[in-house]
Amino acid sequence: MSTSSPDVTSSVSGSLPRQRRTYSIGELARMFEVTPRTIRFYEQEGLLAPERRGQTRVYHEKDRVRLKLTLRGKRLGFSLAEIREVIEMYDAMPDGNARQLKRLLEILGEKRANMERQLEDIRLMQRELDDVESRAREVLDRLARQGA
Repeated sequence: MSTSSPDVTSSVSGSLPRQRRTYSIGELARMFEVTPRTIRFYEQEGLLAPERRGQTRVYHEKDRVRLKLTLRGKRLGFSLAEIREVIEMYDAMPDGNARQLKRLLEILGEKRANMERQLEDIRLMQRELDDVESRAREVLDRLARQGA
């Protein structure tokens, strides 16, 4: 789609009006290497709100940024509710404020603590696997010596 429509506000120099970049669902899907179905799902969950022109979805820069934040949040292990909360905080106050930043830091701290617990669980499992493997090798060596 890649259409541009003039913005009502003019550039700082006062010359030509700025152009607003829009995206089709296919363009965003290719840009972020996701399926259109994924984008529609995030729209259904209230994370994206494209403009509608008939049956066509028209995504603006705000939607592109929200999709980028959503995908980054998912990679970091955020739930959709957590992603929505962070995005809505920033929508409410575009310049950010102390309350928003404190909440974001709380969420990040919770994620970090959870990852540390998961890492410790993985280390414990590795030690248990090492122990089982070592015992199995000892038994196998003993059986091999007995059979020889």
